Amino acid sequence: MSTKMTAVLLLLQLSSHFSSGSCGKVLVWPTEYSHWINIKTILDELVQKGHEVTVLKSSASVSFYVEEGSAIKFETYPSAVSKTDVEDFYIETIRKAIYELPKESIWTYFSVLQELVWEDSEYFLTLCKEVVFNKNLMTKLRDSKFDVILADAFGPCGELLAELFKIPIVYTLRVLCGYTYEKYSAGLSFPPSYVPIIMSELSDQMTFMERIKNMLYVLYFDFWFQTFDEKKWNQFYSEILGRPTTLLETMSKADIWLIRTYWDLEFPRPTLPNVDFVGGLHCRPAKPLPKEMEDFVQSSGENGVVVFSLGSMVNNMTEERANVIASALAQIPQKVIWRYDGKKPATLGPNTRLYKWIPQNDLLGHPKTKAFITHGGTNGIYEAIYHGIPLVGIPLFGDQPDNVMHMKAKGAALRLNFITMSSMDLLNALNAVINEPSYKENAMRLSRIHHEQPVKPLDRAVFWIEFVMRHKGAKHLRVAAHDLSWFQYYSLDVLGFLLACVATVIFIITKCCLFCCQKFTKTSKKKKRA
Repeated sequence: MSTKMTAVLLLLQLSSHFSSGSCGKVLVWPTEYSHWINIKTILDELVQKGHEVTVLKSSASVSFYVEEGSAIKFETYPSAVSKTDVEDFYIETIRKAIYELPKESIWTYFSVLQELVWEDSEYFLTLCKEVVFNKNLMTKLRDSKFDVILADAFGPCGELLAELFKIPIVYTLRVLCGYTYEKYSAGLSFPPSYVPIIMSELSDQMTFMERIKNMLYVLYFDFWFQTFDEKKWNQFYSEILGRPTTLLETMSKADIWLIRTYWDLEFPRPTLPNVDFVGGLHCRPAKPLPKEMEDFVQSSGENGVVVFSLGSMVNNMTEERANVIASALAQIPQKVIWRYDGKKPATLGPNTRLYKWIPQNDLLGHPKTKAFITHGGTNGIYEAIYHGIPLVGIPLFGDQPDNVMHMKAKGAALRLNFITMSSMDLLNALNAVINEPSYKENAMRLSRIHHEQPVKPLDRAVFWIEFVMRHKGAKHLRVAAHDLSWFQYYSLDVLGFLLACVATVIFIITKCCLFCCQKFTKTSKKKKRA
């Protein structure tokens, strides 16, 4: 085939691939901070492939940033609260979660946690009402004829919009308390005999007493704890849709669930065809560091550097905790890059530099990085896995304790308690993960597992969104369990029927035996009289 003909065919193929007819319109219902960092990676890839992406954004949003010139569009709706109100709300919630919640006894811990998550639930409900009751906005969105909704299941409302606009929905999610919504909305199975419930901080290798603990957690989250105030959400959804419904039922209609973990971090458990594990989709090869930071890293020599960050939501801490940490960091031979926006600790050593922001992924991918001190957020954990860096985990709230525990169980991390740890505890943990080869070896093993996937996590996430747009949903992947009542799901009706049959047979046999015995007795008596 001539070169000219090859060029013509290539141009025709590219033309058909990038034609406007092959591109879709995506409406996005996101949540703040690290959740946005993750979903934004998907959105960047979608717009790069020619799709039109519109993000619903409250006027009070505090963390929905995009790079200059980004093709991502924002549809901003007015909110009754201000950005300052939202920032103060998150700061206070985090303060309670870090400094007050851990001090609660086992008897009061979950009741206090319930109050905290219901404050989040009330905030999400307010946002949802501000969208749904905005008639001009809803008309504009309906007329835009979106092909799919991409929503973070951590903040409900996307599923309600999908119902109102009659379009499919794809969820992205790390986890919800107790796996309740993953279980009853996604249809996933979590056998408590070997799948540790989230927040139990257990591994899949449980002792008998740990399995008892796990079962108690399952029962508590299934029958008592509610991540969202379901009474309010159920009432609101029923009112808007004009029929009795529930939040769980509405969420169960999702076409695809993109779970932001993978088997490098998770313990093996059952899954479903409309659930894909795409953990680490935001990870990238490291880019060069800013010159000043690179010079500091290079000055570390053979000792290398330690990276320290408590994530996008925690930039400072109490002065006492900061001094405990700084004192430990000052005693290691490595240089330290610490993301910190608080008052400079009095015990800060000359080997440690403070930054309001750091290029975390690029630092973790630097050949001189020896360890990562982290709060255990999923984004940071996956960047460490991607680059094969061992961890010292200092979890603060949410899924962080379980994330760190998973890494510890896999031999790539040590865990410390933020409230009770001393400088010596942190110093010993750092020396262990840096100097004991097993931590680095296990981190590299997890990294190899992560990299050796037939299709990259980001490509799979984008594929499923495009798949749903092309096929107007993915209901053929949705298991029939969603259509069963709880007693049908557990086959209690079948067991009841079979037990009734067995009981009937036993009853008939018993009656027959009694009848035969009575007849035999009468016959015997007659013979004796004769």
